[in-house]
Amino acid sequence: MPLVEINFDGLIGPSHNYAGLSPGNLAATRNSGAVSQPRAAALQGIAKTRANLALGLTQGILLPHPRPDHRWLDSLATDYANAAPHLQAQALSASAMWAANAATVSPAPDTADGRCHLSVANLVTMPHRSHEWPDTLAQLRLAFANDAFRVHSPAPAPFGDEGAANHMRLATTHDAPGVEIFVYGLSGGPFPARQHREASEAVARRHGLDPARTLFVQQSEAAIAAGAFHNDVVAVANGRVLFAHEQAFADRDRFYTDLRRLMPEVEIVEVPAALVSLADAIASYLFNAQLVTIPSGETALILPTEARDTPSVWTWLQAHVAGNGPIRHLEVVDVRQSMANGGGPACLRLRVVADPDTVDRRFLVDEARLDLVVGVVEQHWPETIAQDEIGDPALIRRIETARSALLEALGIVELIDR
Repeated sequence: MPLVEINFDGLIGPSHNYAGLSPGNLAATRNSGAVSQPRAAALQGIAKTRANLALGLTQGILLPHPRPDHRWLDSLATDYANAAPHLQAQALSASAMWAANAATVSPAPDTADGRCHLSVANLVTMPHRSHEWPDTLAQLRLAFANDAFRVHSPAPAPFGDEGAANHMRLATTHDAPGVEIFVYGLSGGPFPARQHREASEAVARRHGLDPARTLFVQQSEAAIAAGAFHNDVVAVANGRVLFAHEQAFADRDRFYTDLRRLMPEVEIVEVPAALVSLADAIASYLFNAQLVTIPSGETALILPTEARDTPSVWTWLQAHVAGNGPIRHLEVVDVRQSMANGGGPACLRLRVVADPDTVDRRFLVDEARLDLVVGVVEQHWPETIAQDEIGDPALIRRIETARSALLEALGIVELIDR
């Protein structure tokens, strides 16, 4: 079977809550302390997956991590019942739902050994995310155990790596050799730059990428300071199309020149700051959308409802489509629960170009398998979580039971004891 792009959506876990743990993520900090709706959140994510299937895309799923993370708390010489409230919140975080931060992926056509390489992100900048990688590594090594893949441990601290959210790939077709672009930060004013160039360079070397077809590009300080904590909040790429805000990159002219040299057929779609401000782009998550190739060969953009609700953004998009721009279709999805915690449609997926027959079938989904997941979510996921409930032992038992029920239903019991 030929190589195709598989979108692995992170299922929003039963511990989804609004603890406001991520400085620089404006939505997450703005909604700190609000009452979350884990069941609705998971169902919204599943509905997005169904919409992608209806578009003709190949879909997979990545599963919630064990929460609370008792191993992490044990490394801090405490347990959940006795941990300080901020440690309880960090141990309970459901942020692994944002699968774009799981790993950086280089497809087989780009690598020296002709295998698809995945390097798990270390996420060391934020304490609540820094303990995700062992469970991510275990899950990816299970899903991609076939010899067609190589799954690597994270780059070492202190070099921050936040995965595919800071990585883009352009290629004439998914199965053709591409240009890989690693976007890093140096400074973000009041907020940390989470992706370090040293980590990106280590990933590129580990994946055996051709240096002549690999670019390292600095994200603009203005974008980070405005709340673009990852590059995918201000830029996204797919096929021949780079879709970016005018203020996404520190030296956009040099980047565009280098990109056109490596890929003359590239189509750069830049949104002018005069028409859509950085603030509107970030609030609407215009660029944290899934830019995809549908079976017709045309490019579609899968957007959150917030993009449609932001006048400057929707006006620009409508004009682009009416003017026969490279993006031909706009698909709007409701992921409001994820958006309120700072993650849009693109945050919720990890794209892997591969032959689906080489992937563990338990991690691929169709309508029937999604029906199975919906049944577990509706039965076991908490309806709401208020911040003053996170220390409640009954809530913790329900969260842990919910995850076990999901893994048993999907037949992925190897992960239950993680």
